[in-house]
Amino acid sequence: MTPAASFRDLFTPKLVTVLREGYGLSALRDDALAGLTVAIVALPLSMAIAIASGVSPDRGLYTAIVGGFLVSLLGGSRFQIGGPAGAFIVLVASCVHRQGLDGMLLATFMAGFFLLAIGYLRLGTYIKFIPYPVTIGFTAGIGIIILSSQLRDLFGLTLDGPEPAEFLPKLEALVGAANTVTPAAVGIAIATIGIILGLKKWKPTWPGLLIAVAVTAAAVPLLGLGVETIGTRFGGIPRTLPAPHIPAISLEKIQAVLPDAIAFALLGAIESLLSAVVADGMSGRRHRSNCELVAQGVANIGSALFGGVPVTGTIARTATNVRAGARGPISGMLHSAFLLCFMLVAAPLAAHIPLAALAGVLVVVSLNMIEREAIKALVQSSWGDAVVLAVTFLLVVFRDLTEGIVVGFVLGALLFIHRMSTAVSVEEDKPDSTNGRRKPYDPHEADDPNTVIYRISGAFFFGTASMVSSVLDRIADQRRNFILDFSGAPLIDSTAANVVEGAVRKAHKKDVRVIITGASANVRRLLIANGVRQPLVEFYPSIDEALEEIGGKAEVEAA
Repeated sequence: MTPAASFRDLFTPKLVTVLREGYGLSALRDDALAGLTVAIVALPLSMAIAIASGVSPDRGLYTAIVGGFLVSLLGGSRFQIGGPAGAFIVLVASCVHRQGLDGMLLATFMAGFFLLAIGYLRLGTYIKFIPYPVTIGFTAGIGIIILSSQLRDLFGLTLDGPEPAEFLPKLEALVGAANTVTPAAVGIAIATIGIILGLKKWKPTWPGLLIAVAVTAAAVPLLGLGVETIGTRFGGIPRTLPAPHIPAISLEKIQAVLPDAIAFALLGAIESLLSAVVADGMSGRRHRSNCELVAQGVANIGSALFGGVPVTGTIARTATNVRAGARGPISGMLHSAFLLCFMLVAAPLAAHIPLAALAGVLVVVSLNMIEREAIKALVQSSWGDAVVLAVTFLLVVFRDLTEGIVVGFVLGALLFIHRMSTAVSVEEDKPDSTNGRRKPYDPHEADDPNTVIYRISGAFFFGTASMVSSVLDRIADQRRNFILDFSGAPLIDSTAANVVEGAVRKAHKKDVRVIITGASANVRRLLIANGVRQPLVEFYPSIDEALEEIGGKAEVEAA
């Protein structure tokens, strides 16, 4: 395959692939039904996420319509649904609080270009290396933060000033306003949560989110409940998309929002690829990670142009899309089209939606983000994984999302290094050992008892280099032939190669013949590049061939 062909394959949208395979009316019908189902779920959720993020509800709809359409049009997943995500609530709210709405739009615009760069540089392949405990701790922390952000509307509290963004000050302010609880708001929230959970159990195919919001919205005027609604706080939502415009750009503003843009891009990349992996697991398909990131980049640029918030792949809506029978990306494009129709037709009705109902929706979403079974399994399986999970969770909740991911990743990497370092071994080949079909080698029965064989098993890298080095330094002092077998070592790094180079050089000075066997092409290439080459060593495919060579040479010398 030529590099150009490889590039085309990596970045060809799944829409093109689906159309090439053949796309008929039956597939279009299935995609239309799936798109309508997802749109019904996304309608209240997009508005709820936008409000929780500190912006007006219409901006959540702009994000789902524009960003969602572009994600499906250009993405590398057949089933990905793009839009505003709960994981971004904290980041977006913090950015709006510090930089204003224009700053958030510029950060989203810049994040789009960062995602384009990540995709075209093919860095999306490496995002999958984020440890599982980090993702579980991160999403659980986000769930707790979202839950705390909804307590004000959930209980209808009235604060003396702006609601603090930090977790502990927020809780302190909410507790201080406990005497302002609105019973009607609490009732609306409880009813919303009850309807969603009840329908999920008894009528799982019904659109529980939309039904819950519609029922509670109808109950407010019928029962004369004095609760805050979208109309009383925001004046309703527009019936059309705004004209696209580039966010205000200046060097000073770019520098101010750069950390937010980087955070948006990193979180968007992680969240979207996690969502694509979930879709792969449900459908048996495989996504193109770097193509997906390019689409996410374009979608974020488009969302910012229309005044939306950051776009990413949304796990719950993507899973709904798969379960609804989607056949390809057209379902996601139609989901955006249906949302646009809903906004054009039903915008006046949205003004009557109580904020307590949307808070109830997000409470359900936040609780679903806390994967209790996964947390239980990690805690029971490994103390190391439990520590990584706990540290990530605590940092996300009490410090910062990005800090939680970075520290969790570093801890996960250190844990991996520790586990790999305990898995490597350097053992002398003894008579009672087994090496596949080769007979055990007994130096006392050999023609030349001055031959010693050592086998390295496991990953030989910087984390294990010191242990292997100490073993190698103790051997080959009293032997004429030293065979070092790498057939059990799948990989080495430059640190390991340097250790081997030092050991064989030391042996060479003492006139010890060193033979390396079983090294794969990559291992051998790295050894040679680090000086492990003739005349210091000889390479043979197997121990048997090396022993045969040593035995033959010994006979010649004896003759």
